[in-house]
Amino acid sequence: MKHVAVPYDSEESFVTLTVPRVRSALDEGRRVLVVTGAAKLGLLAAALGPDAGRIDSRTPAAWYAHPYRMLAAYHDYTRGRPTLVIGEPAWTDRSERDLRELIRCDSVLNAALHRAPAIVMCPYDVRRVPEPVVEYGPVIHPVLLGSDGEVTSTRFVHPQDLAFDDDHAPLPAPAPDARIVRFTGRELKRLRQSVGDYARAAGMDHDLITSLVISVSEIAANSVEHGAGHGTVAMWLREGELICEIADPGGALDDPLPGYIPPEPESPRGYGLWISRQLCDLVDLRAEDGLLRVRLHLRTER
Repeated sequence: MKHVAVPYDSEESFVTLTVPRVRSALDEGRRVLVVTGAAKLGLLAAALGPDAGRIDSRTPAAWYAHPYRMLAAYHDYTRGRPTLVIGEPAWTDRSERDLRELIRCDSVLNAALHRAPAIVMCPYDVRRVPEPVVEYGPVIHPVLLGSDGEVTSTRFVHPQDLAFDDDHAPLPAPAPDARIVRFTGRELKRLRQSVGDYARAAGMDHDLITSLVISVSEIAANSVEHGAGHGTVAMWLREGELICEIADPGGALDDPLPGYIPPEPESPRGYGLWISRQLCDLVDLRAEDGLLRVRLHLRTER
């Protein structure tokens, strides 16, 4: 996989930088997907002429709304076929947390797609995107494209080494009013019932309750099978989210990108965190003093 940052400062430069790559990809027989706003799609269509009918497109709202699911979408789309993806998220109006996770997941593409015959170009308008997008562009992309062509980024950091300021800070303690449930292998059914009851009492949408129960059950089952064999779940509400923390006194983190990359089909492990990231809005992990804490965040309403 070739992962290219494409900073631009005008609509003209966007077209100048992307159109030749699209034409080249089409000539090579690549499948081409463009994810950007309607105005940019119109500019590309005008510049490509009849070739515009040969490209696929998605809206940023659909492709990038959930950073973890974006990883799955890229993985599925690029699997087994030479592909060019030009992907431009709608970066504005995101919370600091969502902005960080989307940047992190963009970085993870370097590992998730490293064997894929894909080119991923990530354009961003330096006049309008939040400052972290400009700051981290050369950090998460090994290649930079500008008016003088492609150059290797001297600031590139591999995804397993990328760290934001709070990544290694201890997680805050659960809320004082958190509901605590202890579990062993014999009590996973009761645990699922307790999580579902708490979520219903909190007014969570039915489909979201299912997502939360599945996620907690997957992580707890991992603790039973691969950790200490028992643990605790703390549940509390904060600012429109239901938060569940599964604490495993025998857990450890041996994967530098836990749950970000789908496990291989034949793998007996690794599904729990992958599933939880797909279903939850945020998954935080910390391993401290022999205790693995997996904290799941899910909005109570869609």
